[in-house]
Amino acid sequence: MRFERSLLTLALGASLFVAEESAASPACPSEGARNTATSAGYDRWLSGYAYPHPVKRLELDVQGSAQCMAYMDVTPAKANGHAVVLLHGKNFSGAYWKRTAEALLAQGYRVIMPDQIGFGKSSKPVDIQYSFDLLARSTARLLDSLGVARASVVGHSMGGMLAVRWATQYPERTERLVLVNPIGLEDYRRSLPYQGVDGWLAQEAKQGPEAIQKYMQQSYFHGTWRPAYDELLEIQTGWAQGPDRALMAEVSALTRDMIYTQPVVHDFEAIRVPTLLVIGQEDRTAPGKADVAADVAAKLGDYRVLGERAARAIPGARLVRIEGVGHVPQYEAFERLIEPLSAFLPAARAAKPTK
Repeated sequence: MRFERSLLTLALGASLFVAEESAASPACPSEGARNTATSAGYDRWLSGYAYPHPVKRLELDVQGSAQCMAYMDVTPAKANGHAVVLLHGKNFSGAYWKRTAEALLAQGYRVIMPDQIGFGKSSKPVDIQYSFDLLARSTARLLDSLGVARASVVGHSMGGMLAVRWATQYPERTERLVLVNPIGLEDYRRSLPYQGVDGWLAQEAKQGPEAIQKYMQQSYFHGTWRPAYDELLEIQTGWAQGPDRALMAEVSALTRDMIYTQPVVHDFEAIRVPTLLVIGQEDRTAPGKADVAADVAAKLGDYRVLGERAARAIPGARLVRIEGVGHVPQYEAFERLIEPLSAFLPAARAAKPTK
């Protein structure tokens, strides 16, 4: 089985080093060794940006170079025997799952929140090929290191694309699959021009705090904004003003290339695990739609249509429609997300009396 092969790989010498926040290795420097130059923003490691739970780090050999994967692994006071992995989107980190994690912990789940390579407090290499297969494999190696054989996987936004790839690569390790307003419900190559890494880098280099908020407001929150959403801006605006802004623009361009060139929508029919789609119906997110004419852009990112299409394509999928909500239900309508999520996860289903 794939899980057994993964463990065998580790036994044969793949590099793994788990460090607490205070420990260090060459790929996972200590807080004091990171770039903490005085600046309005954050460095590549998000030094000084507080996460809701202790951060640990896993050193991985990625395409011949040592990289550092940050993550939170939180155990409940009373365990139900199941684990949930929460996968973040492109413009986010594991930290924005705080409220979701708290609710799942209260239900007895072990909750694991990784920052993928290139995101959050993890390494930001620009000399590797980013792929969803790579991110899925890194997540598998993280779970290997934690002794987690199976888990439910919840992916939001870009994390939904990763979750699809995970479920098709590691079905035997997937108890439940939950996709929360995932991007990639359409093949962007069919409607959007390929800009290439250089083109996307030029766009990313121009991003400032005002442009970032405007994008989130229009794409994520259907033109609205509340003070509660401000914290979602902090990482991206911090990087845009920080000492590593040029590096972060390059990493962002590389991961945009991954999203464009590696569609997962054609994999939906291959998913063979219980799947829940939770779709905020006002979402209009489609990376790159600003690059096309208004009439073309208007047809992109229509989650009301895309959610229905995905539910038909994924065998046995269940669809929960959240009316009046956009791209980030865990912030805009938390209770309307956590209720169907909790009901779908394995512990809740096991507790239901049989008829």
